[in-house]
Amino acid sequence: MELKVIAYARNGHTDKFGIPRQSREESPILTRIVFEPEYRVAEALRGIEGYSHLWLIWGANLTPTLSTREGDKLDWSPTVRPPKLGGNKRMGVFATRSPFRPNPLGLSSVRLVKVVKSQKSKVESGSLELIVSGADVLDGTPIYDIKPYLSFSDSHEEALNGFAEEHKDTRLEIEWNGKSLGLPRDDKEALTYLLAQDPRPGYQDDPQREYKLDYAGWNVTFRVEGKKVYVLKLEKLQ
Repeated sequence: MELKVIAYARNGHTDKFGIPRQSREESPILTRIVFEPEYRVAEALRGIEGYSHLWLIWGANLTPTLSTREGDKLDWSPTVRPPKLGGNKRMGVFATRSPFRPNPLGLSSVRLVKVVKSQKSKVESGSLELIVSGADVLDGTPIYDIKPYLSFSDSHEEALNGFAEEHKDTRLEIEWNGKSLGLPRDDKEALTYLLAQDPRPGYQDDPQREYKLDYAGWNVTFRVEGKKVYVLKLEKLQ
């Protein structure tokens, strides 16, 4: 059975570098879930305002497929190299949240901010959107399904976090050095959040190396030394 795209995600993430590796409750970044014409039916969202959080099931089809070496019997890789483990340690694909999977599907827990409904006329169909925060997806990511998050069944306080436990609280301090002048407040808040997550792969720890991150039409050049991010340049993309 072919999966149907019900909506597309729209946000400022135009490049996968810098996207939070997990959906986060505290994220200031908003994502619009814009429904396709066939699914712009307000009744399909009846009752959704009663939930504070949702599950998004999305397609990682914007990520290249990872295959095994030529000559192997499998056409998928049973192991991947998580960036936070330095990129040189392999873990089982089903023990990670890597987008390189047999089926390119992702799952994100997001906070519902509001529902936006707009009716144009009896002839033209209006728009139907969900505004959510915490989505860890690229702009243009297809959404295949939306389900409510239930705290009494989806949350497990005693759950173990495996090898991800030691990386869950990574936070860096941002030194803008006056480079944020003219940057809209919302964009600065979003970029500060993204940089504080330390978007670098775990195997890159050269304090002199410069990195570039694109978000919402801005390009930030920065370097990381210890627990501090130094913003070197901020440019508005054409």
